Amino acid sequence: MLKVKLEARQQPSKFWSYGSPVLALLCTVVIGVILFAVLGKDPVRGLQMFFWEPIKSGYALGELVVKATPLLLIALGLAVSFRSNVWNIGAEGQYIIGAVAASGIALMAEKTTGGWIVVPIILAGMLGGMVWAGLTAFLRDKFNANEILVSLMLVYVAVQVLGYMVYGPWKDPAGYNFPQTKNFDLVTRIPRLFEGSRLSIGVLFALVGVFGMWIFLFRTRAGFAQQVGGLAPAASRYAGFSSRKALWTALLISGGMAGLAGALEVAGPIGQLTPYVPAGYGFAAIIVAYVGRLHPVGMVFSAVLMSMFYIGGELAQSRMGLPKSLTGVFQGLLLFTLLACDTLVNYRLKRVARGGKN
Repeated sequence: MLKVKLEARQQPSKFWSYGSPVLALLCTVVIGVILFAVLGKDPVRGLQMFFWEPIKSGYALGELVVKATPLLLIALGLAVSFRSNVWNIGAEGQYIIGAVAASGIALMAEKTTGGWIVVPIILAGMLGGMVWAGLTAFLRDKFNANEILVSLMLVYVAVQVLGYMVYGPWKDPAGYNFPQTKNFDLVTRIPRLFEGSRLSIGVLFALVGVFGMWIFLFRTRAGFAQQVGGLAPAASRYAGFSSRKALWTALLISGGMAGLAGALEVAGPIGQLTPYVPAGYGFAAIIVAYVGRLHPVGMVFSAVLMSMFYIGGELAQSRMGLPKSLTGVFQGLLLFTLLACDTLVNYRLKRVARGGKN
């Protein structure tokens, strides 16, 4: 009887290390075609919903970028965290708290308030995300708590904080009992790039973030220290780099970027705080980060791809009668196939005969 085991490759293929996300996408498409056929839907039309409709017009491209912006911002922060071997899985909670903090400043605005209020709104969002991520850093630093569990559990705490605010003190008295704040005043809204489009200056924040994160990770001593701490902790300590500093830096940067994304969303396309602010961006950004190979430029393309999944899922629901959960299915398929491809890039299957002989 033959058994199969995984054996590490002596030299993984550099080509397939970068080509793995493309292969994973192709596998996802093939599985998607099969899935559409099983559900009794036209596979070609189904793929059109995901890969053609989101890019077929200028307006569609604008909506695609609107969806991609928060995904990219959050993924940029997570890339720093993951490269530092700090597993921040709670970016969704930091995104929510950032949105709540930004909303608090926006609700304080009056009719006489000037456009300068946008700056405090953005800063409040970033600070809120950093404080929420700082809780994870503190518990990991002082009590050696597992940052995966802590950050993940804090997501559910953040959801409850959001619910309390929109069902309680911030609930709009003229909102027909809906759990939401009043619409933010126009002066508090994030400026738009074009008239008649939902594109805001958040896109510029994302592009600046890509360039800034590339500089930080690959052109500064601090970024080098972060990555060395993740790849070789012993070498990092020998070189005199502080693991505590790396922990706090990674979590504060990722929390700040997630909070920034939350602020730009509530003061931008959404325009008010509602229970539906949590759209799963924090979790989807984990996939964006890994599909983009934790590289700022690569994450631009993976963020666009993930936003296509979001828009395609909504279109498939409205036009083809498919469940909205199809978005999550495609996201999960992409992650699963990516992990499978990465495994086969770094390991090979080896047959082992009974008794342990090859």
